[in-house]
Amino acid sequence: MAEGLNETDSLERGAEQPRLSVSEAIQLHDKIVEELRTCYDPEIPVNIYDLGLIYEIKAERSGEVYVRMTLTAPTCPVAGSLPPEVEAKVRALPGVSAVKVDLVWEPPWDMSKVSEAAKLQLGIW
Repeated sequence: MAEGLNETDSLERGAEQPRLSVSEAIQLHDKIVEELRTCYDPEIPVNIYDLGLIYEIKAERSGEVYVRMTLTAPTCPVAGSLPPEVEAKVRALPGVSAVKVDLVWEPPWDMSKVSEAAKLQLGIW
């Protein structure tokens, strides 16, 4: 089971046996990254993955997915809407049985977490 998922979480439970092969779980991880690249912080014209807001993605063979993410600041106006958007987009992917998104503030986000491609896009290279 993904770190951060436990028996007290209100996730739908599928079969206890793995539903995905190891290669399918890796492919699912890649699809999650691709999907998260369609989510944008409305104040910065860069997707949240390349912006460095996604700290961790775990895709288990059971289809359970754990995402640990942050925002650019605790007072970010999308604090209430972006994590549910991430959850909905991941949940809609084939092979996903459950999703847990944790919004964290440690370590704090800073510009060092932005990908090189995003820095070029923002003109801060």
